[in-house]
Parts: sequence; structure tokens; C-alpha cells
Amino acid sequence: MKYLLLIAIVVAVLFIARLGRGGARKVDVKSRATPPTEKEALLACAHCGVHLPLGETLPGRGGVFCGEAHRSAFEQAHPL
Repeated sequence: MKYLLLIAIVVAVLFIARLGRGGARKVDVKSRATPPTEKEALLACAHCGVHLPLGETLPGRGGVFCGEAHRSAFEQAHPL
């Protein structure tokens, strides 16, 4: 009898754990990013080549960059 109770407890714990993980995996459709309605130009980072929308780039001395770290690294590698 005690083994049956132990098995029932283990099964219940596994069931509850599985429900907890499954809820976290579900993606809310409303929370997804919507595609932009207007086409925005994509520019490549002068340091790493990653393409970004024009509004997300940082202008620098050698072109545009994906972030401050790449702008600094490029400007240090290519002094005036």
C-alpha cells in the first residue's frame, strides 16, 4: 500500500512539473513583433557586417555601426 502511495505522489509531482514547463513554452500571438509596414533600408555594420534597419544604426567615422562597441573598435583600428 505504501508503494502505491509513493508512486501516486511521484506521478503527481511529474505531472505538475510538466504543466509548469508547458505553460512557459506557449507563445502569446499578441506579444510577437509585427512586421514593419514601411520598408526601411538595411545597412551593414562597418565592423562586423551585420545588417540593421537604418533607424537602429549608429553613425561613425567609417560608416554605420550596430553598437557603440563596434564603433569604438573600428575607430581604434583605423586611426585618422
